[in-house]
Amino acid sequence: MAADDREILREVWQGKLPICFSLADDEEKSSSIREPCFLLVSRLTYITLIAEKILKHFKKGEELPEGEELWFEFNNQPLKWHYPVGVLFDLLTHNTPLPWNVKIHFKSFPEDELLHCESKEVVEAHFMSSIKEADILKHRGQVINNMQKRDHKQLWQGLQNDKFDQFWTINRRLMERTNEEPFRSIPLRIYQRDKMYIQRLAKPVSGTGEPLNLGHVLKRLLPDRFNNSENLNNRALIHGVEVPTETPVQWLSEHLSHPDNFLHIVVLPREAAEP
Repeated sequence: MAADDREILREVWQGKLPICFSLADDEEKSSSIREPCFLLVSRLTYITLIAEKILKHFKKGEELPEGEELWFEFNNQPLKWHYPVGVLFDLLTHNTPLPWNVKIHFKSFPEDELLHCESKEVVEAHFMSSIKEADILKHRGQVINNMQKRDHKQLWQGLQNDKFDQFWTINRRLMERTNEEPFRSIPLRIYQRDKMYIQRLAKPVSGTGEPLNLGHVLKRLLPDRFNNSENLNNRALIHGVEVPTETPVQWLSEHLSHPDNFLHIVVLPREAAEP
């Protein structure tokens, strides 16, 4: 891996968001602690992985009573724990003044809007499932299947403990090309407000072997939003940054994928994404 490539990966890894966690108005009796909890949170993590710190603040580390489960909400919208934190922020609040103000709940879990997540093991299972799916798309699953269980564990612990070197010592193998050939397909998910994310096959090269860029992919998957070369009405954000549509998707996959090995692309109307 070239030095400049590693620097890009490290810059992505170090992306953080200041978040202010406070009790929801209807949770006043859930805790004697009224002061909010301020945390600097990795854009790459899952919000439930910081639950212990929040519980330590509001519940003084005590276990939740039966029937209670910690969940998060912003502007009356429950936050999906299986979306990376940075994706949630870009999708729901892009350019909202910081810190991001997130409400916490212990009761009235929104069964019809959120999946239950009762332990870190649930997050780990989701994370590893995504990595395996991504490698099937890139390498027919050959790389992840040839790894040992301790390698899988190191990937998870690197993310969980926010350890760049621990994670990338293993993950670099998942990002290598086979015989210098591009990936078979690019693992990606496209997010839009008030819609389910889109996940479809996206090839890194055309049928004639020409590299495909982000603009090609967006025009094919979202023709109603990217139907002209100027792309005046929408922006595509990865890690909170607008990505030039002429960027090759192979390069994006190798350098800007989340730890789950997927490219998470947030598409917003330009007026919603402008400062």
